[in-house]
Amino acid sequence: QVQLVESGGGLVQAGGSLRLSCAASGSISSITTMGWYRQAPGKQREVVASITITTGGRTNYADSVKGRFTISRDNAKNTVYLQMNSLKPEDTAVYYCNAYRSGMYYWGKGTLVTVSS
Repeated sequence: QVQLVESGGGLVQAGGSLRLSCAASGSISSITTMGWYRQAPGKQREVVASITITTGGRTNYADSVKGRFTISRDNAKNTVYLQMNSLKPEDTAVYYCNAYRSGMYYWGKGTLVTVSS
């Protein structure tokens, strides 16, 4: 009942920036949190950042991205963003948007971020 569409991925050089967007639609009124995960080739999917939707916008970040990435929300647009600065080749992955609603997780199809050295 929740659809998530990511955008903004692409190719960027090390040290550069990208901003990812995730637009939610469908049964969105009860979404509690949204966030970003990523999965690099041969690695497990890991959480990157999350933000509360129904409460005060609390954020959480993986240690690997703290100080470089910023998650934000625009509830009026039902959209969450991930501003990625100082990108490293290790950040190369498929980035997935996630939403939590009524005990279930919903996933977007992912957007590829490639950071060249």
